[in-house]
Amino acid sequence: MPPVLELAAVTKTYQVKQGIFARPKPLHALGGVSLRINKKDVLGLVGESGCGKSTLAKILLGLEAPTSGQVLVDGREIGARERRLLARRIQPIFQDPYSSLNPRKSIEDIIALPLVVHGVGDSASRAEAVTKMLDLVGLPARLRRGYPNQLSGGQRQRVAIARALIMKPEIVICDEPTSALDVSVQSQILNLLGDLREELGLTYLFISHNLAVVEHLATRVAVMYLGQIVEEAPAAELFAGPRHPYTRALLESVLTPDPSLSLPDTHLGASYPNPISPPSGCRFHPRCAELRDICKTAPPPRVGGEGGHVDCHLYGSSAAH
Repeated sequence: MPPVLELAAVTKTYQVKQGIFARPKPLHALGGVSLRINKKDVLGLVGESGCGKSTLAKILLGLEAPTSGQVLVDGREIGARERRLLARRIQPIFQDPYSSLNPRKSIEDIIALPLVVHGVGDSASRAEAVTKMLDLVGLPARLRRGYPNQLSGGQRQRVAIARALIMKPEIVICDEPTSALDVSVQSQILNLLGDLREELGLTYLFISHNLAVVEHLATRVAVMYLGQIVEEAPAAELFAGPRHPYTRALLESVLTPDPSLSLPDTHLGASYPNPISPPSGCRFHPRCAELRDICKTAPPPRVGGEGGHVDCHLYGSSAAH
């Protein structure tokens, strides 16, 4: 049985100008990303800002076309002309509920909009569907006549979730869905997403830089660095024994609740490589605490298989024993 969603060697290159008279230079936002997500899985995609996570989400939603590679749903490639079909099967939940909802439309109109766009049902059946979705996400029916500015941040995100689910998609792209919310509300939204996954049989791609959130929800985790997946493994396995030096640095960067402890030192430094001119060899080598000479010149080998893999010279055939 094929995975419900698959990316096969997907690349995305932008042409970027660095001056009025300068020629555009290629920025490789994605460099051959391959991922497989099985039905009802939650794949957590983590990495620093600028590593390509949101670009990947835009490609999956049909908002951007890949420069090369394939996006497959149930083993079938989805072309640019099938964006409407893609929208029926894949829906997003965006980061900021304050900007993702139209302030001039009522809550009912916002949730029902996908049905209108796809020509599903009449006004009565749409109203009934909105009522069911409000109940499903834990909002009182009386809010349907209200507007986004009358709701709290958590309520707005519940509206965004209801809008994403009203077309009964199979896959939901969650792009930092809790980062704009108060900490006290984040757990409520995460628990809601977990309950909805169980109840509706949903598959999530959960994009976040918050590793604690990913550990709570994800079944698998993929770690992205400078447009490439450097490690992928089942969530429990990755958090118990991260293999890539970058993954270890990310986990060490998580703040502890103990106020007597100082800020963690990840040894990553304050600078981030220029994606227009990425480092040779392993892209992570300028920041790696376990740097070897081969890391500067040769791309790292991929060690492992479908169950989990890491791209690192520490585990390749050239590793010193």
